[in-house]
Amino acid sequence: MNVDVVRPAELGEAELGRWRAFQAATPSLHNPFLSPEFTRAVGRFRPHTRVGVLTDGGDVVGFFPFERAALGRGLPVAPGLSDGQGLVHAQGSEWDAREMVRACGLSVWEFDHLVAGQRIFDAYRTARAPSPVIDLRDGFEVYHRAARARSSRVRDLPRRARRLEREHGPLRFVLEATDDAAGSALDTVLDWKSAQYQRTGRSDRFARPWIRGLVHDLLAERTGAFRGCLSLLYAGDALVAGHFGLRDHGVVPTWFPAYAPSMGRYSPGLLLHLAMARAAAADGVDLIDMGRGDKTYKDELKSGETTVAEGRVARLVPGAALAWARTAPVRSARRAVDRSPRLYGVADRVLRASGRWRRPDLVKGVSA
Repeated sequence: MNVDVVRPAELGEAELGRWRAFQAATPSLHNPFLSPEFTRAVGRFRPHTRVGVLTDGGDVVGFFPFERAALGRGLPVAPGLSDGQGLVHAQGSEWDAREMVRACGLSVWEFDHLVAGQRIFDAYRTARAPSPVIDLRDGFEVYHRAARARSSRVRDLPRRARRLEREHGPLRFVLEATDDAAGSALDTVLDWKSAQYQRTGRSDRFARPWIRGLVHDLLAERTGAFRGCLSLLYAGDALVAGHFGLRDHGVVPTWFPAYAPSMGRYSPGLLLHLAMARAAAADGVDLIDMGRGDKTYKDELKSGETTVAEGRVARLVPGAALAWARTAPVRSARRAVDRSPRLYGVADRVLRASGRWRRPDLVKGVSA
């Protein structure tokens, strides 16, 4: 095996075509975050984004996207944002993970959303987490019947939708907004999401200009089946809720959903997700992946789960040890909170109280 490390923009059309072919051939790689377009878009904002191009006997057999940080520490592309990570490779190929990490010039590679089927990293997983999904392969009506049978809130949504229409006007849903006003609508959705982060005491992703810039770039991305997808729910002329995500290979990961604070009593988040599922199924989407993490709305809407993993591939070098010392305590504490409903509830209340203390004007913020 040979590995050439390049910037995403340095990949040629033949290499990009090979990447797309590997991804299309393996269902577990059908994730927009593993598409070359995502890595190339991130590379325009994150200058340390790299791709390891794996060759065997002169043939390209894999692509390993990563970001290089201090101490030779390797991270996923767009760390903290990417909900799908791993090696995109030819079927049947085998490598040594540590040797690959060494060949990429890294002391360690850390992951927190490793997709299924990544055998090369089997020995390096330290935790697994469910990622709830809406499976639309049998059509929306089959999914919807099961969701209604399982959730009283889903059964109550038609009543809430009728009330919303009576009080604000007819409902209208747009699966993929591409008109001249899409950029402005996207900013509104991101502002709602930013307010939610602040209200709940979470780190505000959109306070970082590169993330907002990346999202706007992705909104304009239209390369083959890959594209940014801005979905909008209106009542009359009022924008009620929106979601920005990505789409490729029939998969739409839920990324940034939010709704207008004044509309909370109508369950706009659930209305939005159900409208997305209905329209996406009609447009050829097979799966909406809602992502890891415990949320009530995910339990109410899901029809199944996939599994993602976290862990690290570390070489026996000082840089890997130093990186572990800096990050392991935080990761360990987070896993302990995630595993315990009681601890999770306590942590959530503390974060929300912190958000109210810092920004009392956002007490009535938004929630996805």
